[in-house]
Amino acid sequence: MSGKARRQQAISRHIEQSEVGNQVQLVELLAADGIAATQATVSRDLDDIGAIKVRTAGGQSVYALPAFAPDRIAPLDQLRRVMGEWVAEVTSSHNLVVVRTPPGCAHVVASALDRSAFDGLIGTVAGDDTVICIAAEEITGLELASRLKELAGIGGGEAHD
Repeated sequence: MSGKARRQQAISRHIEQSEVGNQVQLVELLAADGIAATQATVSRDLDDIGAIKVRTAGGQSVYALPAFAPDRIAPLDQLRRVMGEWVAEVTSSHNLVVVRTPPGCAHVVASALDRSAFDGLIGTVAGDDTVICIAAEEITGLELASRLKELAGIGGGEAHD
């Protein structure tokens, strides 16, 4: 697993397990995990994983990872960056596309895809290192896989249909 993947997985874990209120706190938590990171790096990581600020019952503002935030559209350049960094393989069958990522990273790719309003994509289901993408009626899995490969900068090897 890359340093970035390990760091983002640790950030996600900390956000899910405790109330993290700011980036400095995240830098300190990562340091306790033996992961060196700057505040600027943590800021980019929070954007990549789709973290948002929410208010707790006590009024404190903390980071959270939304399960689904349809109103937050990811820009195409952010999607391209996430796909280029995290996607290792893309294959298809009929109306489904399988996207492979490093272990523990599928949720980052799925979240970016779901928030992108990507043309021809109905939605995703993420496991640990695999994302299943469902193609819309007007497009085949092969066509969607081709578009996703292009976005990820993956060449060669034809998708299967």
